[in-house]
Amino acid sequence: MNTNRIEKIIAEQFSDPHAVVELQELLAVIAEREGATPDEAELARAASFIYDYIEQVPYLLTVALTSARNVGLEAETESILEMVQGYWIEDNDVIPDNLGIIGLLDDAYCSLLSMQALSDFYQLETGKFLFPDDLTTANEAMRRIIGEPYATELDMIVTKAVAKANVKNALKLLASPEKQRLFSSQATIWNHGPAHTLPVEKLSGLGLTADLAGE
Repeated sequence: MNTNRIEKIIAEQFSDPHAVVELQELLAVIAEREGATPDEAELARAASFIYDYIEQVPYLLTVALTSARNVGLEAETESILEMVQGYWIEDNDVIPDNLGIIGLLDDAYCSLLSMQALSDFYQLETGKFLFPDDLTTANEAMRRIIGEPYATELDMIVTKAVAKANVKNALKLLASPEKQRLFSSQATIWNHGPAHTLPVEKLSGLGLTADLAGE
């Protein structure tokens, strides 16, 4: 998978001087919905979380595919990435891309939720992590930012993509002696747990993090 186009889309939106203002205005509305009244510094921190979330998409897609190749899940991962890449290119998606940086929230969520789903299935089967990021809490925070009915629609897109890729059956094959030898010799460096999580505490001023996992 070539992430150049995704990187270009992100760079274009990040370079827009109005992007951070538009994002903070959205976050203020979300905070009001949650009964919170964040100050300017809290809104800035929350916006920083979203920038970090979006920015790591190309990196994590590349790492996930590399790790999947190492353990024999390349075809399944490429199938999911095909959906992800198509979603980034599609203009008229769940949150229209003509909304600027706000229009990237669904693209990023769709991407990182897909990769976390793949990693979760892998961990259930092997007890090890597929890549060095645990995005569970960050994805849940982004899901709350996106809100309904959009979040459920995105969840369904991801669920269908993972099912189409036949990930569960592919992982069951890891139990075979041949696959176990491959797994033992080609396992990724992430065997001892994820090394990185996004700091969702940046969203605390919005009233979004009180009952998130690990909070």
